[in-house]
Amino acid sequence: MDVPEPRVDWRSKGFFLPSGERSASDYAREKPSLFGGGFTWPVLTLRRSAAEANIATMAAYCARHDLDFAPHAKTTMAPGLLAAQFAAGAWGMTVATPNQALVLRRLGVDRILIANEVLDPTALSWLATQEDIWFQADSVAGVAAAAAAGGRLRVFAELGHAGGRTGVRTLDELETVARAVADASNLEFAGITAYEGQLKTQPEVDDFLDLLVAGVTRLKAAGLMPAGARVSAGGSAWFDRVVARLAALPRDVRLILRSGASVTHDDGFYAERTPFRRVPGEGPLTAALEIWAQVLSVPEKGLAIVGMGKRDAPFDEGLPVAREVRRHGEVIETGPLTVARLNDHHTYVEGDGLRPGDLIRFGISHPCTAFDKWRYIPVVDDDHRVVDVLQTYL
Repeated sequence: MDVPEPRVDWRSKGFFLPSGERSASDYAREKPSLFGGGFTWPVLTLRRSAAEANIATMAAYCARHDLDFAPHAKTTMAPGLLAAQFAAGAWGMTVATPNQALVLRRLGVDRILIANEVLDPTALSWLATQEDIWFQADSVAGVAAAAAAGGRLRVFAELGHAGGRTGVRTLDELETVARAVADASNLEFAGITAYEGQLKTQPEVDDFLDLLVAGVTRLKAAGLMPAGARVSAGGSAWFDRVVARLAALPRDVRLILRSGASVTHDDGFYAERTPFRRVPGEGPLTAALEIWAQVLSVPEKGLAIVGMGKRDAPFDEGLPVAREVRRHGEVIETGPLTVARLNDHHTYVEGDGLRPGDLIRFGISHPCTAFDKWRYIPVVDDDHRVVDVLQTYL
């Protein structure tokens, strides 16, 4: 990947640079302390050792199960992390939109999956000029839009489930979409894609994945699964079931796993739902993102107001979790602390023992909506020294 070096200045949230600018290599060389005066609160950091361990864990998992890994880049859109995943053996990257595909292509990513139907003629015209970018369709209208774009386009038929997001709901509809792709002279049928991540229970997931296998069987019998066709599935909550149930795929059909949140994991949504709770011998993953924020006020007993809010921390899949308190540079003990709610720039923390000026290290829940709030993210070692800077392209 062609990754430009991040450079920060007075516009960079969390960094405190009243004048001048600094590069990622400056931080790598000098390794300043996060608490040494060059940063201000709140600041989101990425703990390098945890992210590296997560990347290695998923690479080993995919190698062990003979899977192609195309992690969902929309989680981070951070070239430094994408490059690390490729260095560990990723087959390609998944994105949510044609715009994200354009960003990755400009960064030099060779294989890109767009995990959505593409209907925009502007985007389709550009896709028709590109090699090794795939997208999906769940309607004859979507196939017709792709066919009208000209050029050679690679299309998956998407299978969904009742109450879910996109994707056809029946195998009859799946075959109709697949046949429409096969009948279009400029389209290449790539296989079947599915997303099980919105299902709540293992029996529901297993039933849906069994339907996916049945769809492959049906399309092969109809002559619609050519040599080299693939199946793509796997969010970050149920990828162990994807591996278990899709072991029934024919030997000539490769599985592409798309789990994206694994690169940083979290202290909330995915900490509770990680497949490595069910298969601990295959993991684990470790939370790599942390937000440091300062107590601004203790206006009443048992309540502290912290300078961090919805502009800084994800709140859509659970609230941040207080992990550590520092006072005058030292870690201190307090009673249990609970985040009750967030405003735009304030967090309400319930519990005893906090004072104005204390620093709190928060774990986050749901990394996908953490990265989009930060353009530049300090990378820290286990001694909280800044050793790199990530730039996000969100």
